[in-house]
Amino acid sequence: MSTDESLTRAEELLARTEAVRAELEQLSEGEGSPERAIELLGELSELAKAVEEELTRAQRAAEADAQS
Repeated sequence: MSTDESLTRAEELLARTEAVRAELEQLSEGEGSPERAIELLGELSELAKAVEEELTRAQRAAEADAQS
């Protein structure tokens, strides 16, 4: 996967993260389900890990490109 592809994927994941965060905020302002809030927090955790993985891939790809 190229640097650009990894960065694009990271941006997509960050957009999903923002959508989940907004839903969590909406739950906190109303009478949201605690179970749903826990699900959303788990999803945020998974998304954060996925973003970190994509950024690591992008960094490795950029370093490989710089060496060649």
